[in-house]
Amino acid sequence: MSDEQQAPVFSIEKLYVKDLSLEVPNAPQCFFEQEAPAVEIQLQTGGQAVGEGLFDVVLTVTVAAKVGEKTLFLVEAAQAGLFQIRNVPEEELEPIVAVACPNILFPYAREAVSDAVNRAGFPPVLLAPVNFENLYRQRLEQQAQSGAAREVPIQ
Repeated sequence: MSDEQQAPVFSIEKLYVKDLSLEVPNAPQCFFEQEAPAVEIQLQTGGQAVGEGLFDVVLTVTVAAKVGEKTLFLVEAAQAGLFQIRNVPEEELEPIVAVACPNILFPYAREAVSDAVNRAGFPPVLLAPVNFENLYRQRLEQQAQSGAAREVPIQ
């Protein structure tokens, strides 16, 4: 094989919104709230091979705004992308899917969330940048700790 065939390949084949949902369960009364809401943000990433060298990666962002127990809005955006990843060592594949791909998807997910919240009649939610490398390392550390705890022999 030539060097060109062995060169690492990373490309974006398609970016798309896999799922987008918005709930405003207490409208229109929620628009009269004077108290600033507590905003909770959750991120989840996942990826799977869908063909040889082709990976579908999904970044799901969930944002909930509440005043006390009353939900003002709940939005969930699953921003996805098809990525071509070839000729990469196996040990580098997971970090690419867990870090590089979500870094590319995040601005699109941020825009989808902000737009949905704005269309619901609320000021847009501007998500702060996320360090997916740190999140990936934390997950590896948690897995290592839980794995070490399971390997302790029972006497």
